Amino acid sequence: MKNYNRNNKILITGGAGFLGSHLTERLLKEGNEVLVVDNFFTGTKQNLAHLLGNPNLEVMRHDVTFPLYVETNQIYNLACPASPVHYQYDPVQTTKTSVHGAINMLGLAKRTRARILQASTSEVYGDPEVHPQPEEYWGRVNPIGIRSCYDEGKRCAETLFFDYNRQHNLDIKVVRIFNTYGPRMHPNDGRVVSNFIMQALQDKDITIYGDGQQTRSFCYVDDLIDVMVKMMNSEKSFAGPVNIGNPGEFTMLQLAETILKLSGSKSKIIHQPLPSDDPKQRQPNIELAKAKLGWQPKVNLEDGLKETIAYFKKIVG
Repeated sequence: MKNYNRNNKILITGGAGFLGSHLTERLLKEGNEVLVVDNFFTGTKQNLAHLLGNPNLEVMRHDVTFPLYVETNQIYNLACPASPVHYQYDPVQTTKTSVHGAINMLGLAKRTRARILQASTSEVYGDPEVHPQPEEYWGRVNPIGIRSCYDEGKRCAETLFFDYNRQHNLDIKVVRIFNTYGPRMHPNDGRVVSNFIMQALQDKDITIYGDGQQTRSFCYVDDLIDVMVKMMNSEKSFAGPVNIGNPGEFTMLQLAETILKLSGSKSKIIHQPLPSDDPKQRQPNIELAKAKLGWQPKVNLEDGLKETIAYFKKIVG
């Protein structure tokens, strides 16, 4: 028999994507009813295939740039292509997804009095002059660059969330997600972890842009989902924004060498010119997440990469 307890009804936009599918799995395990909404531009039904028999899961094909009329008491707004390859494919639609999607989901939250969480991004900091990046840093973003559709779309979504909070007393949460990796990443998403692993498993040259000294911080997906759920269920007075990610900082060269070692690949490392607007450094300051949510990541890079490489091996065959 279905459980119609309203406290159990959770909506995840972008729920068939990399992060969304892991979040869906976690929330179903906890006994919640979950409605996944996705237009399947980058998300896939395969990401949810192992969950489709669960009677508490419903999947709906829907684009968040159009209004949605459902009943819910928690909304995780994850819908938006998150890798440069995908968000630059149709930059106007990317901005619409962030901005119109936020307006539509905030409208739904206002009508249902639901608590709503926005999956924002470390990209709001642009190419930062402050390192590591704390939440109070306003960022250094190029508003007309090729990444702007994503950066500025997410920045505008944050603006809308806080204006709805001030104007309508809406119960909001905002998290800024730093680089995340793990099983179910899109193999062709153009991001560095999936790129390097796919190249290594096929013994192709590993492509590093620039000298390889630019840095990123990589958070394993289980750690990230854990803090996202903690944030959603935190005290009402704490809206964020809060950085979520792993502060362990690695150069692109270090990442490539670690993947080569773990995969046993014969690939060689080659260098190509640095793309436009690519940040040189990215590392979260997570002191706020530690203090307010009692969270810090547990999975180290090598252990997380082993799980991710095992997943990609099944894809490559």
